[in-house]
Amino acid sequence: MKRAFLNAQLPDGRGGLLIDGDIILAVGKDVTAGNVAGAEVQDCAGLMILPGVIDMRVFTGEPGSEYRETLASASEAAAAGGVTTMITMPNTAPVIDDAAMVDFILRRARDTAKVRVAPMAAITLGARGEAMAELALMKEAGAVAVTDGVRSVGNAALLRRAMVYAHDHDILVVQHVEEPTLSGGVMNVGERASRLGLTGSYALAEVMLLERDIRLVEMTGCRYHAAQISCAESVEVMRRAKDRGLAVSCGVSINHLSLNESDVGAYRTFFKLSPSLRTEEDRLALVAGVAEGVIDVIVSGHDPQSEDTKRLPFAEAAFGAVGLETLLPVSLARYHNRDISLPDLVKALCEAPARLLGLAQGRLVKGAPADFVVLDPHLNWKVEPANLHSRSKNSPYEHTTLEGRATQTWVAGKQIYSYAH
Repeated sequence: MKRAFLNAQLPDGRGGLLIDGDIILAVGKDVTAGNVAGAEVQDCAGLMILPGVIDMRVFTGEPGSEYRETLASASEAAAAGGVTTMITMPNTAPVIDDAAMVDFILRRARDTAKVRVAPMAAITLGARGEAMAELALMKEAGAVAVTDGVRSVGNAALLRRAMVYAHDHDILVVQHVEEPTLSGGVMNVGERASRLGLTGSYALAEVMLLERDIRLVEMTGCRYHAAQISCAESVEVMRRAKDRGLAVSCGVSINHLSLNESDVGAYRTFFKLSPSLRTEEDRLALVAGVAEGVIDVIVSGHDPQSEDTKRLPFAEAAFGAVGLETLLPVSLARYHNRDISLPDLVKALCEAPARLLGLAQGRLVKGAPADFVVLDPHLNWKVEPANLHSRSKNSPYEHTTLEGRATQTWVAGKQIYSYAH
């Protein structure tokens, strides 16, 4: 069935979108009421139409910790947030470290999830950093990249072998950049951590591992992605690596674009993240990095945790925050504040993840999958735990009023979410 969405703001101007079944037929200023005969028409005046967001860093609890999050509940949150593709991490129980586990996630997602799900698989067996997993077999089974998720591969010789293998099989290597022997703190090292009596987490641990990994990329030629960077010095490291023509890219959490170490306040555990929230100067450098294209991708870092692991003293609480439902709305704040343009946001949330992972979605172009979001950029709504679709409610934006949210989410030409005002 043909459907037309007219008079909307698109990433590159005003126009319309015409879909037929699960494919985009036309998009742009030439899609008007006069040339969409036979289509069901929806007037989107005052609204935006963007490609569906591809979130490259989503943790779930399935299998093994379904009380935290299932693929089904995560997909509900994703749909409500305008995320049409979730890239899931391998840190489950058991770890996604063989082809059978990749196949299980894909089958389970097909049966229970509303949005598209594409798993990353572990670089090492059990994500323990001791022995390399069967990377090529997992790619053949459907893994879109390899990563040890919340853990860094600290053994340089092992990572070099994995990179050589990944290069030969054109597999993207994704690394959590944190040198494990330097990282042990619970918030950013500095005066605020000292005042709170909390152990500090060094940004240097991130920079050191990132610089080491880039040297390994030079040796092996593999495609490499730093999952999340968090400080100004890492932005400069990535800038220099790209200037040398290396096949490197990086992401940043929306939390690190919007929050800083001051938000920890009086031991607020929903702001205990990995990597830690850094200084305001770091945050501004990260925002500039996205605007300049040095940082390729914005992710939610969606990491659901139960009350039992978050309602604890700060030093004992688990790291992580939910973010699928707030990724796009909080990103829009950077657009409203004129920090990042709308086309640059779309690149970081949609186009770059699709390009890095070899996905067909992520763009509003003729012939692309009809995965898109209709959003009201000026709709004010309050983040309340009872209204979040995730099983876990550990959002750093709890009780915050945000401007803008998805009013409709479409996957493969089917509407999977509609916001009830």
